[in-house]
Order: sequence, then structure tokens, then C-alpha cells
Amino acid sequence: MTTKTKQIEVSGITVEVVRKAIKNLHIGVYPPDGRVRVAAPNRMSMEAIRLAVIGKLGWIKKHQAKFAAQERQSPREYITGETHYYQGKRHRLNIQLHDGRPAVLLRHDTLELYVSPEHGSDYREALLYNWYRRQLKEQLPELVAKWEQIIGVQVTECKIKRMKTRWGTCNPLARRIWLNLELIKKPVHCLEYIIVHELVHLLEIHHNERFKGLMDQYLPLWRQYREELNRAPLGHEQWGG
Repeated sequence: MTTKTKQIEVSGITVEVVRKAIKNLHIGVYPPDGRVRVAAPNRMSMEAIRLAVIGKLGWIKKHQAKFAAQERQSPREYITGETHYYQGKRHRLNIQLHDGRPAVLLRHDTLELYVSPEHGSDYREALLYNWYRRQLKEQLPELVAKWEQIIGVQVTECKIKRMKTRWGTCNPLARRIWLNLELIKKPVHCLEYIIVHELVHLLEIHHNERFKGLMDQYLPLWRQYREELNRAPLGHEQWGG
């Protein structure tokens, strides 16, 4: 699908306009700072796009205000006593200084990081995120296979990466999905919601009524899970690592 991108200003709001080979215009507002993105049909004039955005200004500002008021974690220093999340639960970070092999161990409500005294916050962050990646990578095959069977689709590839504005993405032609590494911090049902969301895009590319109907069919509580993700504390680095 061919895309063209440019930016416009509407009532003091910067709007990213992406032109695509689609039938209908879609407006989205994204965390952490309420970035506005419009996906517009190639044939639509810029004036028509501007008028569409003006017509949704109230809705846009409402969502921007929600993101501005959303709770955020303080900057992470990766020191003993900090709170970090795993599968929706809070865990206290405990730094164990030693000269052996670096490691991360999950013990009840504590995440133990075993590091050398010279390893600073950047190294500790990388160590923890590598552990997060391994946990998510281990969990995905079973969950993806479960929902492939339920929905009746199959992906060629499911990969993990840190993303700034999306929980997941899908390439329907390649039948490939990408999931945000941050999902390992969220409850498992939120992870499953994103998996279902991306798999349903293999049946319906657009977020239209058919897409919503399919989501209702396969995961009736998906709107609740979406809201849970949207109201969760935003990581300082996250949106969206």
C-alpha cells in the first residue's frame, strides 16, 4: 500500500497526514502527548482533510487532555526500591552486586538484578529488557497458536519490538504481526487483546464496523481491555519502549 506523509497545522494543533489507498478518512490521537494522525484517501483534497479535522477538534482535545492528565512513572534509575511491572503486577527492584554472571530472577513480588558494581543504569535497563523480551518470546507461540485456531487465520511471523505509539502492528499482505515489548508488563488478557486485534486485521484491514463486529465475536470484552491499556501508567521512557 503506497503512503505519502506531510504535516499541517489546524487551530494550533500539528496534524500528521498520511495518504493511503483507502476509502475513508481516519483520525487518531496517540500517547504520550496527544499526537494527531490522519489517514486519508489519496483522492481527498487537503482542504477536505482540514475541514474533517476541524469537525473533530472537540474530540481531539478531549483525548489530548486525557493523555496529559494520565499518570506517569518517574524516570527509571534501575536502583533498589524502584517499582517495575511484569504481567500487570508491581515488583520491587532489588540490585544484587556481585562479580558473577549478570542475571534477572523473579522472586514473588521482587525482581532481582545480579550485576557487577561497575554496571550502571544503562546496562541494568538493557539486562532487564532482555529478560522481558525472553519472557514474552516464550509466551507468544502458545497464545498466538490459540487465537489463530479460534479466529481461523495463520501468521507467517510474530515479532517483538519496542514501539513508541502502538501496542501492535500488522502487515496483512505478508501476514506478519509485531507486538510491543511493553505488553509483557501488562496483564495477560491485555496481551491477548492485542494479539486478537492484530490477527483480526488479517480478515479486515480497517477499523470499521466489520472489524468491530469480528472483535465482538472473538473477544467480547475487548473494549474493556483497550480501556485498561489506555489508562495504565505511562512509562517515562515508554511511549513506548
